[in-house]
Amino acid sequence: MIRSMVCAALLTVLPVMGYAMCNDGHQAMSCAQGTVWDAATQSCVERVTG
Repeated sequence: MIRSMVCAALLTVLPVMGYAMCNDGHQAMSCAQGTVWDAATQSCVERVTG
């Protein structure tokens, strides 16, 4: 019984800790095809190819 409670608590806490550690200023952003994420403007901008 206690072992099950400890496992349940860990399964609840670990994903939250992982999200908090990953969310330190990084932003998961998907841009439309032909655009890329520009950190300076915090938006998707058209991809410029040379």
